[in-house]
Order: sequence, then C-alpha cells, then structure tokens
Amino acid sequence: MSLMRCLLNLHHRNVSMKLWLSQLWRSVVMVHILISVLDGYNGTVMAYGQTGTGKTFTLGRLGEVDASDRGIMVRSMEDIFADLSPDTDSVTVSYLQLYMETLQDLLNPANDNIPIVEDPRSGDVSMPGATLVEITDQHSFLELLRIGEANRVAANTKLNTESSRSHAILTVHIKRSVLENEDIVSSQNGDASHLTKPSKPLVRKSKLVVVDLAGSERVHKSGSEGHMLEEAKSINLSLSSLGKCINALAENNAHVPFRDSKLTRMLRDSFGGTARTSLIVTVGPSPRHRGETSSTILFGQRAMKVENMLKIKEEFDYKSLSRKLEIQLDKLIAENERQHKAFEDEVEKVNLEAQCRIAEVERNFADALEKERLKCQMEYMELVKELEQKLVLNQERNDCNSFVADNGEGPASSSTDEVAEVKMLLETERNRRKAAEEEVGHLKSQLGKHMPSEAGGDVEIIKLRNILEDEANQKKRLEEEIIILRSQLLQLNFEADQMRRCLENGSSGSTFSALDSSTTQVRHSQFKDVANGQKSSVATLFEQVGLQKILSLLESDDANVRIHAVKVVANLAAEEANQKRIVEAGGLTSLLMLLRRYEDETVRRVAAGAIANLAMNEANQELIMAEGGITLLSMTASDAEDPQTLRMVAGAIANLCGNDRILMTLRSQGGIKALLGIVRCGHPDVLSQVARGIANFAKCESRASNQGIKSGRSFLIEDGALPWIVQNANNEAAPIRRHIELALCHLAQHEVNSKDLIGGGALWELVRISQDCSREDIRNLARRTLSSVSTFKSELRRLRIDY
Repeated sequence: MSLMRCLLNLHHRNVSMKLWLSQLWRSVVMVHILISVLDGYNGTVMAYGQTGTGKTFTLGRLGEVDASDRGIMVRSMEDIFADLSPDTDSVTVSYLQLYMETLQDLLNPANDNIPIVEDPRSGDVSMPGATLVEITDQHSFLELLRIGEANRVAANTKLNTESSRSHAILTVHIKRSVLENEDIVSSQNGDASHLTKPSKPLVRKSKLVVVDLAGSERVHKSGSEGHMLEEAKSINLSLSSLGKCINALAENNAHVPFRDSKLTRMLRDSFGGTARTSLIVTVGPSPRHRGETSSTILFGQRAMKVENMLKIKEEFDYKSLSRKLEIQLDKLIAENERQHKAFEDEVEKVNLEAQCRIAEVERNFADALEKERLKCQMEYMELVKELEQKLVLNQERNDCNSFVADNGEGPASSSTDEVAEVKMLLETERNRRKAAEEEVGHLKSQLGKHMPSEAGGDVEIIKLRNILEDEANQKKRLEEEIIILRSQLLQLNFEADQMRRCLENGSSGSTFSALDSSTTQVRHSQFKDVANGQKSSVATLFEQVGLQKILSLLESDDANVRIHAVKVVANLAAEEANQKRIVEAGGLTSLLMLLRRYEDETVRRVAAGAIANLAMNEANQELIMAEGGITLLSMTASDAEDPQTLRMVAGAIANLCGNDRILMTLRSQGGIKALLGIVRCGHPDVLSQVARGIANFAKCESRASNQGIKSGRSFLIEDGALPWIVQNANNEAAPIRRHIELALCHLAQHEVNSKDLIGGGALWELVRISQDCSREDIRNLARRTLSSVSTFKSELRRLRIDY
C-alpha cells in the first residue's frame, strides 16, 4: 500500500515517473487481457475506488496534450489495431452509461432506456438497443470517445470538480477470421503425401469491456444535496450490489444476487463467468480517507478470490467459405466456357473444311458431268446459236434509222418472215418431241414382249434401259429448248408489233426528215410502254409454260437455261400477285439453292434480286430466315465484288431488317455484320441500301425497347455500326443521308445508348439534324430526342450549346 500510495503521489508530481507509471499499468494490467481478447476470449478491465482517486484518468484519458497521459482505453485500441488485419477482421464499439439505474447510449443520447437481455441457454448478456459503430482506425475511435465523454453525466462536488455521476461501460467487439490447422494426408506406405485436407474457415468473436465505475462517496464529505444526493444513493446502491455478488462468489455461495442491480447483470460474465478480468483499485493518499481506502482494498482482496472459467468462442465462417466456393465456381465456369468455345471453334473449323471439300467435289463432279454431256447437246446448241444470231440481226435492223421512204412495208415483212421461220422451227421441235415419245413407247412395248430369261436377255434389258434414259434426257432438253424458244418468240412478236406501229405512224411522210421526226415521236411513246410490254410477255410465258416447269429449269445443267429461268422468276417475283404462288411452289427454296451451289456472278445477282423482291412480303421474310436465307446472303456478300450483286444482297437484307419478329435472329445470324461488310464497295446505290437496312433495324429496335421486349444497348452499337453511321450522317447523297439521320434519331431516343453516342461524336450530328435537316419530321424528332434524354441535356449544358 505504501508503494502504491507513493506511486500515486509521484504520478501527480513528476513527468518522467508519470510516463513510467503509465507503462507499468499497460504492461501489468492490460497485456494478458489484450492477448486473451485477440486469441478469442472475453476480457474485462474495471476501475473501482473512492471518488476523485483517478479512475477516469486511468481508463479514459485521451492524452491529446501529452501522449503519456493516454488512458487504458486509448492504449488498448492502439494494440488491437496493430494486431488486426483490416481485410479479414472487424472492430465495433458501443459506449454506454448506467445513470440512476437507467442504461443510456453515450453515442446516441436519444436512446436513453436500453434493455438488458440474457440468453437462458448460454447466460450471455446483450444490450440489443445499443449503438454499434464499426471503426477502422485510431482516429475514428478517439472521435467516438470525445462524443461519449461529452454526453456523460458529471458534477462538481467537494471531493472532485468533475465527479462522474454514472458508470461508463465501453464494449469493443472483435471479429477475427482464422484458418483451422491443415491435416496432412498420409499415403499407404506411411510417407506424408503432398495432399492436405482443406482448412476450415473459422470466426473468433471476443469482446473487451472497460468499466469506469462511479466513485463511492460519503455524503458528509462530498456535500451532495438535492438531485446530486439521489445520484449518490444510486451509485452507492449499485456498488453495494456489486460487492454482495463478489462476496457470494468468493465464498462459493449457491445463490449470487446478480439481479439486484443492472450493473451486476451487465458484469455477470466478468465475475464468475468466462472472461479474463483485471480489477484496478484506486485509493487517495490523504489520511483523511483512511476508511474509504481500507474498504477499497478489502473489496479488491475479495475480488481476487473469484475464479472465472475462460472459454473461447469460435464459429464456422459460412460466409467466407461461401465466397471462396463462389470464386472457385466462377473459375471453373470460366474454364469450362473457354474449353467449350475452343471445342466449338474446332468443330466449326472441321465443318468449314468439310464444306470446302464437299464444294470442291461437287464442282469437280459437275465439270466432269458437263464434259460428258457436251457431245449430246451440240446439235441443240447449234440451233440455239443460230436463233440468237438471227435475233441479234433483227435487233440491229430495228435500231437502224435509214428506212426507205416510199416502201415502208419491207421491215415489217422481214420481221413477219422471221417470226414464221421461228414458228416453223418450233413446230419441228414439237415433231421431234412427239417422235421421241413414240419411240419411247415403242421401246417400252418391246421390253414388255421380250422379257429375258437368260444372261443374254439381261444385257438387252440394260441396253434398253440406257436407251430409255437417253430418250428421257433428250425429252427434258427438248422441253427446255421449247420454253426458251417460246420466250424468244414472244419477244420477237413484241418487237414486231412495236415496229409495225412505228411504220404505220410514219407512212404518211414523203421525205426522210418527216419520217425521222415521226419515228422519234413513236420511239418516245415506245419507251414508256416497254415495261408494260415486258410484264405482259413474262405473264404470257407464265401462263403458257407453267410455274412448275419454269422452276424446274432453275436446276438445269445448262448454264444459259438456268440464267434465263432465274431471270423469268425474278420478273415474276416483282409482282406481289405472283409471290405467294412462287413460294408455295418451292421457288424460294430453289433460289436459295442457287446462292448456295453456284458461283456464277449473273446467277447470284439475279437470284439475290428475286429474293429481295420476295422479302418485301412480311410473310415471306420469316420463311427466308427459317431456311437460312440470311446466312446465304451474308456469304454471298462476303464473296461478291460486283456492285450490282452487292446492291441486290443489301436490298434483301434491308427488307428483312424491317420485321420486328425476326430482329434477334437476324442479328444473331450475322445480318448486321454482313451489311457493314458490304460498305467496302463504296458505290452510292449500294451504300443507300445499307443505310436503309440500318434505319429499318434501328426503327424496329427502338419500337421493341419502347414495348419492353428489349433492354440494354443497341445491337447496332455492339456490332460496331456507330462509327460508320456518324461518318455518313452528312453524306452528299440524299438517300444515304436521309436514312442515316433517321437511324441516328431512333438510336438516340434511349438513355442506355446516350454515353456511346456522345463518345462517338453523334451528339454533334444530332444538333445539326435538329437545325439543318431538310425533312421536317426528322428535324422535329431530333429536337424531341435532345430535349427528353437527360444525358444529352446535361452534356449540352456543359458545352453551352443551344439547340
């Protein structure tokens, strides 16, 4: 006691001794408590003594002026933060005061009646209404202490100018993540294997409770009156209850009166519980307070007899394990996706190689077959060439302007003779066909009469079958030639009628000049009727020959027959009345087969034009997508170099872009990328069709977004179309510019695209469109878009641009 009293006196007189004393408190009082708390055990530090003997100075001093004045609270938190890991560990703090048997929150003064709850199974005590603040550094902890000390109740007495009138309880909750020791898995021969049992993530929860008890006081010494007297009674009553509990625990009584006071209920774990507890007793050096000093020391001696059973609190860290497993799952999924993608790439590569080999084999087979059949087709090809030569001569005669003035019937009679000659050739071909059919029938009858019974008869049957096959092939070629001749005959009749009308209108003239003038006028009127004449001739051929026969010629081995047939189908598809019949008869499938099988530029161009005509019908668009039309059009676009072919392909894709129901499929099968690949051509007509397709796609996509069918950025932006759109928004060609302006307005209507449009420079084009666009509807649409999208408005305000 004399040593302690000496130390306390030096504590007030000498700075160096004061520093040594603080280090002594820290090493002796706190070191074992802090080690236990950091290892997962609960710990308590409590100061008990007469009022004015330095309890608050020892525990709660902040040490703002002199670092050596820091109390146990501040020093303890310094050691705790030094040992914890901010990534895996956490610290939360609550600061309460027990004032007049009412538990109050020093961090939230409005919370002035906090209940105390005891767990009936474990006996743990908790204050569910207390404010818990998570802290990460010493600075934030000091701020909390300042707030708590400012809200704590204190008063001026004769014994202490700042006497604490309440018990202060600082609770520091520590949560640490640790790993259970890994177990080495041994092999069968006893050697340690490199495999280890996975460690289990554990969470250790502990708490440090620092209790600054209000000082016991005698009323005649402290001079408390009025309300301060009631405070003193409450303080002494709670301290008396604490002493009774410690006496009962020291004597191992069966009943410990913890429920006599809220203070003893809160400190139930600190005395006789599972926490490691250190008790600091403070005494005054004056002989005047000898009685209080004696009772304080006796209290400390009785408290030293109380035994606590330390217990570590560990829990399985399910959250940490879940996060670890999620990370491993993400890695496995990524690896699986990578392997799956590699497998798909390998399969696609094999498929491409197989397709290339199949295409090469088909070409070789077609070439060999063509060479074998050339000999059989020579006779018919010579006839076709003769007819073509006569057709060319007839056209040259019709184009000649030097007619004989006094005899205007010569050209007409010549055309009539040629028509008659063509009719005779047609009649000859019909007779040949009839003779071939009779010969086939005769051979069939002979085959029925002479059924062979021996090996020699088998040879005869094979010969007869070969003859029948040759006759059937010859019949097929004759039918193809007849259809071509009919088409040419209709064309010659049309030209002869035009020439006859020309001669009739010019027969009244008597000089070359009059005839020339009349001929010029007739030609102007003739040019106006050319389209109608061609349509009527195709319709006539359609009625005379039949659609199935025309479609069958699309698969002809003769390239000239195939080209002529696909031209006829393209002209028929230009009329909406014929489109349904063409699709029902399988014409769409045949046209797609032409794109797949043949590399002839003329066939692909005309077939793409026919598909574009059919794609104008909404019902046909879904059929085209279902039969892989967009894939074939994309392949044709990548291979073709002819501007007319690319224009036809772009037109077909542009028509498909206007259908809402096939929008997703069109994009997934490479329709947008095919359009962007076509722009390499640079031809204005081709670029106009590309711009039309992009405008149609942007319009349908905007409609789908407004209806809630689609969300997220535009597919056009994701597929890289935005730079080309911005580059051509002010194109010199009016059709291209009009379509691009419309597409840009549709893209800008949705907030999700605004950042990409601003980053790509489209905002300036929208401002230009809203001011300079020639079409009023597009100009108004651009203005509404700029005024309705918040991102555009803020960016324009930032740039100080008026629109």
